[in-house]
Amino acid sequence: MNRRDFMKTTGTLAAVTAFGTASVSRFAFAEEEKTWKTKLYKALISGAPNEKTLKTWKAAGIQGTETTDWSAGEEKAAQARIMAEKLDMKIHSVMRGWTNFNQPENLEKDIESVKLALRSAKAYGADTILLVPCRIGGMKMPEPWEFKIDFDPDTLMISKVAEGDNAPYQKYIEAHNNATKITLETMDKLKATAEELGVVIALENVWNNLWVHPGISAALVRKCDSPWIRFYLDLGNHVRYAPTTEWVKAFREGEIAKMHVKGFKLNPNGQGGNWCNSREASIDWPAVRQAIEDINYSGWLTIEESGTPEWHNGTLDMIIAGKSKP
Repeated sequence: MNRRDFMKTTGTLAAVTAFGTASVSRFAFAEEEKTWKTKLYKALISGAPNEKTLKTWKAAGIQGTETTDWSAGEEKAAQARIMAEKLDMKIHSVMRGWTNFNQPENLEKDIESVKLALRSAKAYGADTILLVPCRIGGMKMPEPWEFKIDFDPDTLMISKVAEGDNAPYQKYIEAHNNATKITLETMDKLKATAEELGVVIALENVWNNLWVHPGISAALVRKCDSPWIRFYLDLGNHVRYAPTTEWVKAFREGEIAKMHVKGFKLNPNGQGGNWCNSREASIDWPAVRQAIEDINYSGWLTIEESGTPEWHNGTLDMIIAGKSKP
């Protein structure tokens, strides 16, 4: 056995040891493979975690899950944690999802629901909950490719959202500013609970018509001024507003708690488009992988699209390896 063959063999053993019997990507054997200092782990989204599903995912090479069962409560979540750990699987995050903090009639109820999600997360052994704090709509706003946001870096209040006359967008600007104000106030109320439980609240970029450019999303997290309020970056959600690499690079080390993976394909003119699988997306995955490396993000990639566990595993392997094709 020559030195090159020896290094390939020991690298394979190390990969298998790291996650038990999890499958090893064929990318590990490519001679041109780049060595990354950051470590990325593979997950799928589940409802209430169950043994049969997690066994199937593990056999395909998946290493963990993000659960949507945020209201499980401490006892049920603790039981799920024990089950997952016996399989050497990790319940790494809880998806609380949409709330409506900017609707006064929902505010207190939604705050209590987030606290329940935080308690459930702790019992699951998860270190993060995903939260979409507000949404707005029903008024005139720029097309995704028309957005050009001017905001005060101290207050985050928006003055313009597009070039030229912004009078048609005043209702949107007012609704956006109100949602930002309420979100900051609510995060200030919730961060003590997050710290007490040791669970991060991660704000996601999603199609809620808010914070649609990388700069203002990053500024929102910094304005919260707490290690317990971070960002959940979906690598496919906002391709129609800005390239995924720009989203990653907008954040400093430690500001992104988790990442989702999904695909969006732009129209030939670069405007608008449709959902697709990640392998066909208008996303430069090698450049995204390098951007992830540059901000020193090590953590979970949770894929959020249809397909078999084996397909998802191959897609995530592709992204983790910094490849454009499997």
